[in-house]
Amino acid sequence: MKEKALNRKMIKPNVLLLWDADLKLKRHLAQKAGSRVNLIFMDKRSENKKEELYRNADAVIGWRADKELLMSAGKLRLFINPGTGIKHHIETFRELNKVRKVKLVNGHGHSYATAQHAIAMLLALTNRVVMHHNWMQSGVWRTSDDKDVFSASVLLKNRRIGLLGYGAINSKVHRFLSGFSNSFNICKRRLSPLTPAKQTDASGNPVCLYSYEDLHEFLKNSDILIIAVPHTEKTENMIGARELRQLGKNSLLVNVARGKIVNEKALYNALEKNLIGGAAIDVWYNYSPAKDSKGREYPFSHKFHKLSNIVMSPHRAASPFDDLERWDEVIENLNRLADGKRNFINEVDLTAEY
Repeated sequence: MKEKALNRKMIKPNVLLLWDADLKLKRHLAQKAGSRVNLIFMDKRSENKKEELYRNADAVIGWRADKELLMSAGKLRLFINPGTGIKHHIETFRELNKVRKVKLVNGHGHSYATAQHAIAMLLALTNRVVMHHNWMQSGVWRTSDDKDVFSASVLLKNRRIGLLGYGAINSKVHRFLSGFSNSFNICKRRLSPLTPAKQTDASGNPVCLYSYEDLHEFLKNSDILIIAVPHTEKTENMIGARELRQLGKNSLLVNVARGKIVNEKALYNALEKNLIGGAAIDVWYNYSPAKDSKGREYPFSHKFHKLSNIVMSPHRAASPFDDLERWDEVIENLNRLADGKRNFINEVDLTAEY
């Protein structure tokens, strides 16, 4: 009996990756987890045996999965989505978990890069970097502030920075901005009743905590809003016309979460009518835009590209995508799987959608 138990322990879990990773990543995963699990990479040659690969997988890693094949994967215990966006998985895994328990996990390995990108966009916005860059490219040389075109920089010091969501990304944003002499408002889904609402951070900056129920008070007390909340049923259109008015005319908005957290029409109107001071946006509304007559693609239905008070980025906050450290959480979860553990990093609550 002891020998049989030992043999069971020695069987390595099959881990199916739904893409043919580059050699650098394959070597990294093999070095860090290959002795504990069988790593199987989906490529063109394995297309005709996809059903068999799913059926024999103990874990699957990927951004998109075939629902029917997931339902037939009888050994499956764990699905790892390497990024934070998991809304497209929720209904599938709710249905799957009625049949058998499969853990859905998301990833925060790109949180440092995303936080850095949020800060970069904010500074580009406050210092009018894009505007002045474009002028210089056109041969327009100027050194003074022009009030008619709002070319003056905006100082960050003494601003009230509102962090909507306080997970892996915005907690790093807070740390990066803590040296700019600001106060911070933090609004998140759950607050511990034992946590004081007012405190100071490690740099001595004032910090005030709010729950989602206090969103409007949080917005009234913030003039720079940085959004890093998950896209769920509750957060979709969380920021609309009313909320943008509450931020005020001198406010700035940075969104590195999902486009639909902020109502598209309301955001455009607020920028066009100068109801807010400006926005820096990395996430959009239509990820399959039709090309116009000149072959241009715009991932929105309002003319954000015609506005001067916006910095636009094509959903690239997670760059560089070849950073191997971003896979550390995935590797830890694979080692837990190999150890027979049932708890994993970043397990998704299917009820809360995150």
